[in-house]
Amino acid sequence: MWRGGRYLLGTLVTAAVTLAAAPLLCVPSLAQPWAERHRRRAGALLGRPVEPRPRAARRNLVWFLTHVVTGLPAGALALLFLGTLLLTPVITVLWWAFPSAPWLPLFSVRITGWGTALSLGLVNVVFLAALAALALPPLARAHARCCLAVLAPSPAEQLVERVTELARTRTDVLQAHSAELRRIERDLHDGTQARLVAIAMRLAVAGESLSNDPDAAAVLVRQAHAETEDAMTELRSVIRTIYPPVLADQGLSGALSTLATRAGVPTRIDIGPLGEIPAAVEAVAYFAVTEALANIARHSRATRASVRVTRDGALLRAEIADNGTGGADPARGSGLDGMRRRAAALDGTMEISSPPGGPTVITVELPCA
Repeated sequence: MWRGGRYLLGTLVTAAVTLAAAPLLCVPSLAQPWAERHRRRAGALLGRPVEPRPRAARRNLVWFLTHVVTGLPAGALALLFLGTLLLTPVITVLWWAFPSAPWLPLFSVRITGWGTALSLGLVNVVFLAALAALALPPLARAHARCCLAVLAPSPAEQLVERVTELARTRTDVLQAHSAELRRIERDLHDGTQARLVAIAMRLAVAGESLSNDPDAAAVLVRQAHAETEDAMTELRSVIRTIYPPVLADQGLSGALSTLATRAGVPTRIDIGPLGEIPAAVEAVAYFAVTEALANIARHSRATRASVRVTRDGALLRAEIADNGTGGADPARGSGLDGMRRRAAALDGTMEISSPPGGPTVITVELPCA
């Protein structure tokens, strides 16, 4: 009752403000925050999550009118109920000051003694409380549902928002792809290619000195062999950053279990039944956990970490947590923005909770239908 009453009393105030400030609220930059505040308020009453929506000036104006028309009478009714309920005990105690006034809300009778005042006052309080408990919560929920319905994005607005999100995601994917290609080219050019050139030069020198100085040629061949091993190691490292072979060999569950054993902090792994997962989703989930564990080891000062991977229908969820110092922020780098971009490329999401002092929880959700 009190929760619904507070909502309706707040609605009465905001409806009056909306009516008084109607000219100002015609400005889109003022109307949108005002409408969004009431969407969040209505969603909180109904226990529904409310996502941000695109700016819709016409829909906001329709809501302003609806809010005034429905909010003023609903709020006034709540004020009548609650005000009378709270005023009745006060009047009951002060009956002697106005003995001839028909003051009780339900019984307009003359009070001649304390017995009559207390008994009728108690009946009034009980009846009004029951009436308010029956009427106010449904009325508050009805107004909240009306608010969300009027302000809900239309199918056309949802389509525009979806297209905008896809365009942004496509841009992020193209930028990430270009950056990845540049990184691979740089790694191959500066590492593997340089070693292969050195090997070719040593073998050429060894071939020229083979007849004149076989011992020196043997030394050059051994050096070339060692360089070959190093080049293969670097090449395998580059390949692992493109698609880790451990995923192909062990699947996501085995790859993450192996990764947890090599983490810089003690890591507990919990992997539920995953079923068949597309290779692209496996790779993004693996890289997200890899990056998160690397950040934990480098930045968090954590003494333990955990990785939990589950699948709920067509949604794969990876949750990485640690007991470190917190304060992780994607805007400051640390690979978190790259994780978000990888997830967005597959129409997934990444959420991070990392208050100062910890703990840090990173949740990556990827559709795998």
